[in-house]
Amino acid sequence: MYPMYRGVASLVGMQVQKVTDASPAAALAAVRSAWSTNDFIFVHIKPTDSYGEDGDFAGKQKTIETVDAMLPDLLDLKPDVLLVTGDHSTPARMQSHSWHPVPLLLWAPATHRPDRSTRFGERDCEGGGLGTLPATDVMPLAMAHARRLAKYGA
Repeated sequence: MYPMYRGVASLVGMQVQKVTDASPAAALAAVRSAWSTNDFIFVHIKPTDSYGEDGDFAGKQKTIETVDAMLPDLLDLKPDVLLVTGDHSTPARMQSHSWHPVPLLLWAPATHRPDRSTRFGERDCEGGGLGTLPATDVMPLAMAHARRLAKYGA
């Protein structure tokens, strides 16, 4: 996990797993090992960002496809809520972080309303049920879908 995220996680009282392998497979193994003792798990897949900064579109695409292929394994754990998003956009063409909106997938089997989206990408998600929203809305939405808020928006 990226050092800044380790620091923030420790600051808010989360248990931090030491995962030295940055691969998506190692991240999935860490999720599985932490699953039974945690009610919130945050995973940062750094290679997507690194490949974007290197201008390696194919490497970034392969990493995203690898994570996508792991989603059934994550769903087999039966999470109350699953969020898939990015902390920022890193277009390979720009080789840098950018201001572009990131896609957001919020899956919550007990509370979500399916939309017409069939693909996960920046443009597809803009037209989905969540549209484009401020990052500050993501955690309250996740908590509401996990039924951890007494009342949303109050």
